[in-house]
Amino acid sequence: MRMSQFFLPVLKDTPAEAQIVSHRLMLRAGMIRQSSAGIYSWLPLGFRVLKKIEQIVREEQDATGAQELLMPTIQPADLWRESGRYDDYGLEMLRITDRHERDMLFGPTNEEVITDIFRGSIRSYRQLPLNLYHIQWKFRDEVRPRFGIMRGREFLMKDNYSFDLDTEAARHSYNKMFVAYLRTFERLGLKAIPMLADTGPIGGDMSHEFIILADTGESEVYCHADYLDFTAPDAGVDYESDLSPIIAHWTSRYAATDEKHDAVQFENEVPEERRIATRGIEVGHIFNFGSKYSKAMGANVMGADGTEVPVEMGSYGIGVSRLVGAIIEASHDDDGIIWPDSVAPFDVGLINLKAGDEACDSAVNDIYAKLGEAGLDVLLDDSDGRAGGKFATMDLIGLPWQLIVGPRGLKSGVVEVKERRTGERQELSIEAAIASLTGS
Repeated sequence: MRMSQFFLPVLKDTPAEAQIVSHRLMLRAGMIRQSSAGIYSWLPLGFRVLKKIEQIVREEQDATGAQELLMPTIQPADLWRESGRYDDYGLEMLRITDRHERDMLFGPTNEEVITDIFRGSIRSYRQLPLNLYHIQWKFRDEVRPRFGIMRGREFLMKDNYSFDLDTEAARHSYNKMFVAYLRTFERLGLKAIPMLADTGPIGGDMSHEFIILADTGESEVYCHADYLDFTAPDAGVDYESDLSPIIAHWTSRYAATDEKHDAVQFENEVPEERRIATRGIEVGHIFNFGSKYSKAMGANVMGADGTEVPVEMGSYGIGVSRLVGAIIEASHDDDGIIWPDSVAPFDVGLINLKAGDEACDSAVNDIYAKLGEAGLDVLLDDSDGRAGGKFATMDLIGLPWQLIVGPRGLKSGVVEVKERRTGERQELSIEAAIASLTGS
């Protein structure tokens, strides 16, 4: 993509309303623009990142055997009355009346809709287990939306729902999602720690939040420093095997959100020098809530003995849009964003220091074509701006690599390659530069 054709409305000044790093940088880098309080338009640069995160989440869900569908944003209130949550959920639920005077709502979550789908289709234990997910926009009418997309009212979320015959099978489904989340966040370049958490309005008796440690987080969290050295299971993990050893490892140290924190236990179990007491950003939340919804809504199956029983359920959420902000909070410097390779909007920023110069234009066009042929996504700054402004923009938007072409270097037969994360620069021949970026 040539920058002369790419919609990238960067800002030089920091907007006054932006209180945290991710909000400031997303506005300055031209990733989002506010439509109304807590509601944002995703501009091309931000949307590219959002779609890459979504795809990683999708791939890790698919690896577990979960199946993707798509449920509506607008839900009938009657389903929520069946489950007993319509009056209990609170003012965060946006309630709507349609032209026929039917009560509707903009879905904050989908337990009721998915249970209705299940009970209309599944009759026998032989059709279990089943795990269905979708990636859909949600709305929660926050009383005080803030921090940009980190605490907005409209957000993109992956939520999925497991259905099992008994508690043992339901626990295995829970463990599968636990492991899938570890892999998902590691692929996104994040260190997410699973912490005991309150179940809130979702309900249930077992719940973990996946937390990114950050001073700007909304939650107080407490954990053992050993978690910073833990690594997620490798690709190819057998999700049908016994996953309990992995779960045992990742729950072997103290880790809890404020609602579940036990100060005495924390001091007894964690040496003082290994205690972490800070704030964190929730990027995922998993729940096992048994038969709470299936009993209320009549989601039953016929067991092997011919007896009808309510299914055991769980739900699992990942804040896809929130992850964009969380990654920025975890990966930035004074100059701007530093994207992990896996979610960067472009792989390489190609900078022409003297657009209009015949030698520079020819070299840049050749490099652009060869990098594209090698499968790299390149953003070419072909503007006639000053070098300092070009460097500042590329640093701000945080692409992993910059390849800089100027008349002085070309006379010496070299271009410059810069790694955004480390700031390390190398002067290389054009061929060597292309080879270093393509791995050839």
